[in-house]
Amino acid sequence: MQLKRLGHVAICVQNLDNAAQFYQSLGMNLVWKDSDWAYLKAGEDGLALLGPSYQQAGPHFGFIFGDRSEMETAYAQLQTQQIHLTEIHEHRDGTASFYGRDPDGNWFEYLYEPATTA
Repeated sequence: MQLKRLGHVAICVQNLDNAAQFYQSLGMNLVWKDSDWAYLKAGEDGLALLGPSYQQAGPHFGFIFGDRSEMETAYAQLQTQQIHLTEIHEHRDGTASFYGRDPDGNWFEYLYEPATTA
C-alpha cells in the first residue's frame, strides 16, 4: 500500500459561505463549492468544509492515492484487518473514496484523486 500524501483535513462549519470566505481571506484557493460542502487548497494541502446538512462523513483527515487500483487494494487489505470501513463511493468531483475508523474512533479517508482533479 503506497500513500501519496496526507491530502486534507475536513472540519464541520455552521455557515458554509462565511467559512469559505474566511479561509479564502487567509490565502486558500476555493476549488469546489456545493450547497453542503466546500474544498479549498493551499498548494497541495486541502481543507474540506462540511456544512450542517452534509451527510457523507464527519470531521476526518484524508490520505491521497494517485492510482485507483492502489486505493482499492488498500481497501481489501484493511478489510482483512477487521477495520471498520464504509463502502467505496464515487464523489461529485470525480474522485472516489472510502472512510474508516482508527482504534480511537477517529475517521480517516482513503481518497483516489485523479491527476486532473484539484
